[in-house]
Amino acid sequence: MARGDLTDEQWKSLEPHLPPEKPDVGRPNADHRRIINGMPWIDRTGAPWRDLPERHGSWRTVASRFYRWQKAGVWDRVLTALQSRKDAEGELDWEVHYLDATVVRAHQHAAGAKGGSRRTRL
Repeated sequence: MARGDLTDEQWKSLEPHLPPEKPDVGRPNADHRRIINGMPWIDRTGAPWRDLPERHGSWRTVASRFYRWQKAGVWDRVLTALQSRKDAEGELDWEVHYLDATVVRAHQHAAGAKGGSRRTRL
């Protein structure tokens, strides 16, 4: 296990909420755990998908699964299930644990403006 990869305990909590690794029809998926470990690596480093280390599998597979599961609502269901479990166990304080997806956008002219103060001529 590399630094930043899911621990066995974390994986045990996450695995039941994921789609089956071996679907009823078609080709089996690549190992979920290996693929999922690549997703936080991208988030932590800010690197483009193409720079994903080979130990996580093909960058195309990791990116494809991330976006496919996002579109299918898998990540929303995982978050809801894990939050519900921790809330039921009394380990979730809603005053402290929350996700904030607020985005504050600057005006288009705020970027690249010439800096410094303006001098007035007397």
